Amino acid sequence: MTVKVLLATTVRWPSAGRLAGAFAAVGCQVDALLPSEHPAARSRYFGRTYLYKPLADIASLLAAAEQSHPDVVLALDDRATALLLRTHARAPQHIAALIGRSLGKAENYAQLMSRSGFIEVARAADIRTPLTRAIANETDLENALREIGLPAVLKADGTWGGDGVAIVHTPDEAVQAWRRFSDPPSLLRSVVRAIRRSDVHFLRAALEAARPAVSLQQFIPGRLATTSFACWQGKLLAANHFEVVASQQANGPASVLRRFDDSELHEAASRLAARFELSGLHGLDYVRDEQSRAHLIEINPRSPQTSYLSFGAGHDLVSALAAHLDGAPRAPRNRVTGDVVALFPQEWMRDPASPYLTTAFHDVPWDDPALIRAWMESPAAKPALDKWRAFMASSPQGARLAASS
Repeated sequence: MTVKVLLATTVRWPSAGRLAGAFAAVGCQVDALLPSEHPAARSRYFGRTYLYKPLADIASLLAAAEQSHPDVVLALDDRATALLLRTHARAPQHIAALIGRSLGKAENYAQLMSRSGFIEVARAADIRTPLTRAIANETDLENALREIGLPAVLKADGTWGGDGVAIVHTPDEAVQAWRRFSDPPSLLRSVVRAIRRSDVHFLRAALEAARPAVSLQQFIPGRLATTSFACWQGKLLAANHFEVVASQQANGPASVLRRFDDSELHEAASRLAARFELSGLHGLDYVRDEQSRAHLIEINPRSPQTSYLSFGAGHDLVSALAAHLDGAPRAPRNRVTGDVVALFPQEWMRDPASPYLTTAFHDVPWDDPALIRAWMESPAAKPALDKWRAFMASSPQGARLAASS
């Protein structure tokens, strides 16, 4: 029987359409819960899409799950994972069972989604991590700074994409960042942010007035790296490890990655999948120091944006997960050419003249032209599109890129 996957996201990230194409390529049916005006809604690979409503989020997920009848639900962002957990606690038994099966062991996610709690578990599993301390007040902050030293990194739970992270170099900077992260945003500021970003979640956060947990982490100088892995009931199925070559912004999502093999990172993913009894797709973030030693800094408890990439047997997360869901072996999908990947549209939006668009594997979804058009027509793409047109019209590099495409 064909596996049906329901992708759930609360943000307009590119991964939804790419992951749909990957699952369709291994014979799965794919539905999605998407916010309004998500470009991926135009992908040819979705059977049905359901509207995610921020002010009725649990009802949105319940309706999608009831109508789609999926075998697994995969969260594509941290807020979607939190939504799955809240729905799991309130849903009818059959939906709660579906979500529990999709997550692994839901009871373990409270510690998993606590940045300080997760690092504590990782250290106990003999995985190299920076010192990390939970900060409940300014006295805790002062004590942690004495122990950890400066510079250090303040992090607020429940944030992603570089938001809620601050590298601090002085005690005053640390106090200011602590106050900014720990105090609920004002209603006025939230209304302004909701309008500017067309995202009502900011308004909801102000109305709920929740105080996020904050932690202080030792700063490790080095290069960022990441692991994407598939697992089921605590068993690691496949994994890919990447060095971050370029990012869209400081502390933000990667736009160019270089894959590498690393037995230590593979073992870390295996230990953590087993310790938390995880199912689905997840990611781990590292810093590799000057000796190339990897320091685990956090987990992404949802499908990373690189999950759809295939690098052959043992490195095709989608094929491995689909095969485990229905017990039917699947050959890995065609391998990405080379090990350096320029993500679309991330690297194009970062720099339309980037040399990586021609020297690396540029993963444009040529098999899904409606998805390409949707991203090109989205408001977020307009600044890059203007630069792109000028670049293509006036430079030899642009002519070469047009020829290669």
